[in-house]
Amino acid sequence: MEQLFRLKEHGTTVRTEVIAGLTTFLATMYIIVVNPAILSDAGMPFNGVLTATILVSAFSSIMMGIYAKNPIVLAPGMGLNGYFTYSVVIGMGIPWETALGAVFWSGIIFLLLSVFNVRTYIVKAIPKQIRYGVAAGIGLFITLIGFVNAGFVTSNEATVIGLGPLNAVAVTFAVGLFLTSVLVARNVKAAMIIGIALTTLISVPIGRWYGDASVINHGLATLVTWKGLFALPDFSLIAQMDWLGSLQLAVWPVVFAMLFTDLFDSLSTFVGVAEAAKLLDENGEPQHIKQSLVTDAVATTVSGLVGTSAATAYIESATGIEEGGRTGLTSVVTGLLFLPFIFLSPLLSIVPSIATAPALVLVGVFMMRPVQQINWRQFDDAIPAFFSLALIPLTYSITQGIIWGFLSWTAIKFALGKTEELTPMLLVIDVFAVLALFV
Repeated sequence: MEQLFRLKEHGTTVRTEVIAGLTTFLATMYIIVVNPAILSDAGMPFNGVLTATILVSAFSSIMMGIYAKNPIVLAPGMGLNGYFTYSVVIGMGIPWETALGAVFWSGIIFLLLSVFNVRTYIVKAIPKQIRYGVAAGIGLFITLIGFVNAGFVTSNEATVIGLGPLNAVAVTFAVGLFLTSVLVARNVKAAMIIGIALTTLISVPIGRWYGDASVINHGLATLVTWKGLFALPDFSLIAQMDWLGSLQLAVWPVVFAMLFTDLFDSLSTFVGVAEAAKLLDENGEPQHIKQSLVTDAVATTVSGLVGTSAATAYIESATGIEEGGRTGLTSVVTGLLFLPFIFLSPLLSIVPSIATAPALVLVGVFMMRPVQQINWRQFDDAIPAFFSLALIPLTYSITQGIIWGFLSWTAIKFALGKTEELTPMLLVIDVFAVLALFV
């Protein structure tokens, strides 16, 4: 253990690392329920996605610990799962099998970029202001999905969208959101998963004693139907991706959108966590960054193979680091803790959409933090960042937010004569962005 993780060198112990791993798991385990809930809207089987979610989370987190030796956890990413379901499958009409293929190929490209260090040129070419806008826009997108899944926000012919009816479902969601918000504000460990459990419990009477949940529950009036406790894992989604279909020209924008989003998300997480924990190398860069990105790329590739949206590094890893986690042992412990839940799919499948909706809304809160780093006083920076931020939720498409952020940045900088801020790699990205508009 000491030889593998060098605990003494990092000033930590096995006990500290185990506690840190448990803490990180409690902060991230909500994805076990939330990810299947989102991807099932794409027509994928809940139990199959749950199995895939756990397999990817366990494998990639353990790989991060042993190979990259960082206390950072990976799991299917929030935002990436929403993009997969609502933008790609539902919005673009692409079959989920083809979308899984896009996840796979984005992982392969990510892996090549990481191995050959091409990522360095791409990262330098992407304006930080655009990154901040995209991150915040994805947060708003996830929040909107949460409100829609709960029936709290609905379509409205007069105003495009509007407040849904104030019925039993809406009130239950609001109570669940309030309880979860209080838990998060009080920094309670496992606040999200506790909030999901409490909202599930208060959802039990709907359709039994009062109210009707059919509008948000696939036509069924009753929520929380008991389906048992244990079951064997559902491996039905493994190798179900459409290899050839995902190579069609029409799917290329999806692949690149997944790639860019995953790349931004991972880099921002690695940098943020490393800075907070002082996990830096002799050059002041995040330690083992290449190995960490390779791990993330492998996790994304495996995600497509086993049947879920792309995995990415989780900022919630900071909770374990705050408990003293400093080595890869933290990630290994977290990864192992995911595995027992692979046998609990019937129990977890009783969780209704209004129980996971508060978690989605609050994930949006967490992802709004980069807004404060946007240079609002310099309009040639602020306007493109704002376009990305606003267009992602308003167009219900992460791709469109990224495209118009890049193109507006280039157009405005060029018009102002600030061509030194337009690198050749950025112009290459712009070409792909323009092509994406017509594919």
